[in-house]
Amino acid sequence: MAPHEAFSHITAAVIWDIPLPPGVLHDRRVHVGVEGPRRLPRSVGVRGHELLPGIARFATHPTTGLRVTDPASTWATLGAILRSQRDLVAAGDAIVRTWRVPNPLATIDELAVAIDRGRRVGIRSLREALPLLRTRAASRPESHLRLALLDAGLPEPRLNHPIVADGRVVATADLVYPGARVAVEYEGEHHLLDPGQWAYDIERYDALRAAGWTVLRLTKADVFGHHAQAAAKVNAALTAR
Repeated sequence: MAPHEAFSHITAAVIWDIPLPPGVLHDRRVHVGVEGPRRLPRSVGVRGHELLPGIARFATHPTTGLRVTDPASTWATLGAILRSQRDLVAAGDAIVRTWRVPNPLATIDELAVAIDRGRRVGIRSLREALPLLRTRAASRPESHLRLALLDAGLPEPRLNHPIVADGRVVATADLVYPGARVAVEYEGEHHLLDPGQWAYDIERYDALRAAGWTVLRLTKADVFGHHAQAAAKVNAALTAR
C-alpha cells in the first residue's frame, strides 16, 4: 500500500472487530480507501473508494499492524453500507463500548466529529443513529434488542446492570428494569454449547428469582426472527409486575 491508502469500509470494520450483519459479510472483496484525487486500485478482488481530503483518518491497527481507517472514520463509512438503523447503532455501540474493555475504540464525541468532517453518503442515517449509541452494550444482539423495545414504546432498560440483593451483587443482567424487578437476558448459542456457561447461568437465574426478580430469557428467534416477539414478551413481563 501507498501512504495515501488504507483498508476501509467493510474490511476496516472486520479488522476492528466491529459487528456487521451477515448479509454484508458476503462481500468478499477487500475494501481500500484512497485519499483523492489519486487513482483507485483496480485489482481483482479489491474495491477502491475515494476518500475526500480530510474526511477520514488513518491508523495502525495495534494487533495486526495493518494501516486502516480509524474506528470513528470506519463507522462514518458504514452509513452508506448499512441499511438498517439497528445495524448502524450496533456497530457504533461496539466502537464506544466501555463495559469490560480497557478503552473504547472511540468516544461518541469522536464519532460526531468524524461524521461532520464533510459531505458523505449516509450522513442522515449516521446523525439519527448517533444519539442512540450506548457505552454499556455488550453485543450486536443486545443492541438490536434494546432498539426493538424502544421502537415498541417501552422504557429504555439499563444495560449490563448489577443487581444487588441483601447487600451483595447477585448477578449482572443484560437489560434491566430495576423498578419492576425484571431482568432480560439474551441467550446466544454459546450459552447452550458451553457446559460451564450453562451451569453459571442457572445459578444466576436461581439467585435472581430468590431475590424476587422476574427473569426473561430471549433467543435469536425473539430478536431476529420473522415474527420477533421480544417486545411483546418484555411488555407482558413488565405489565405482570
